[in-house]
Amino acid sequence: MNRHRRSAVALRHVAFEDLGLLSSVLDREGWDVSFCDAAIDDVSHRSIVDADLLIVLGGPIGVYEADAYPFLTREIALLERRLAQGRPTLDICLGAQLMARALGARVYAGGIKEIGWGQVSLTKQGAGSCLGPLAEDGASVLHWHADTFDLPEGAIRLASNDAYDNQAFAYGRHALALQFHLEADPRQLEEWYVGHAVELAAAGIPIAQLRSSTAAVANRLPAQADRIFTRWIHEIS
Repeated sequence: MNRHRRSAVALRHVAFEDLGLLSSVLDREGWDVSFCDAAIDDVSHRSIVDADLLIVLGGPIGVYEADAYPFLTREIALLERRLAQGRPTLDICLGAQLMARALGARVYAGGIKEIGWGQVSLTKQGAGSCLGPLAEDGASVLHWHADTFDLPEGAIRLASNDAYDNQAFAYGRHALALQFHLEADPRQLEEWYVGHAVELAAAGIPIAQLRSSTAAVANRLPAQADRIFTRWIHEIS
């Protein structure tokens, strides 16, 4: 029984890209989660800056679009502060790109749009990290991005694939960046298909194909996410 529940803030860019499979892990491990909408909320508020854990989620915009979306600059400043203080931070997809930028790395449009289920290859450090289960046969992650980033100075690459060298990295003991989605709940991806309808049509990706490939991996995803996120949470606690 957890005697003391800690505070986690999930920084959200679009409503349907939420905590997914990570939500139940956090609740079980004693974390109370509140949501912040990055585009409209004050990310410099003390409750966010000083949260025991910050999770920055994905979204369909680029880090380099700060002129159009000024709140990105405020997010980067928030991450710079937390990373400098060694405060626990988990960043996913757009969040990973924001973390890379906050650490001084270049973020830019990639040459390939990755959308769909696939594998990643773990580095030696990645194999020994919480991401170890991704080396197992049948392990899958959801790719949904067209941007990439250089590995920040001082960061440790954990995963890559044929399309992009930097699929995951760690920075110190308390910061983890994932370009892919481990948290995506297959039951909730119908909302993604609607929210990203224009992007999917432009990329020529049939929704029926995504639906079918999701069904093929759905049964193992909750246990995979649980193992990975639980270990990481224990490591930062």
